[in-house]
Amino acid sequence: MNRQALAERIAAVIEREDRASRLLGMKLLEVGPGRARLSMRVSGEMVNGQKVCHGGLIFSLADSSFGYACNTHNQRALAASCSIDFLAPAQLGDELTAAAQETAHAGRTRVYDVRVTNQAGELIALFRGKSAAVKGTWVE
Repeated sequence: MNRQALAERIAAVIEREDRASRLLGMKLLEVGPGRARLSMRVSGEMVNGQKVCHGGLIFSLADSSFGYACNTHNQRALAASCSIDFLAPAQLGDELTAAAQETAHAGRTRVYDVRVTNQAGELIALFRGKSAAVKGTWVE
């Protein structure tokens, strides 16, 4: 099986089991070896007291994209650390997209950068996640 087909097969398993992302209305747009793109529309339940999307939900979108990307190599992986820089507020009704890309790999550790943008392509947040490989694979 080629690497792209393997990444797609793994993503299908994750998508079926990932209830948290589904609860927030996230949609998998694209996946490949070391990368993933997810989207989420900002609904009324997602805005905070300042009438903008709650930062924790933007983080969740970025984290889910990172989660898909870091598991595309068929080695189960979990987040070891994550950080986010919020650059602009996301508004009610915005369609946010989180694009994760692997940027480094050393031993059991991989580093991913995620760009969160709105429907106009405006940068909302930058997220960096470090994953650690754990025991197990997704598919045989």
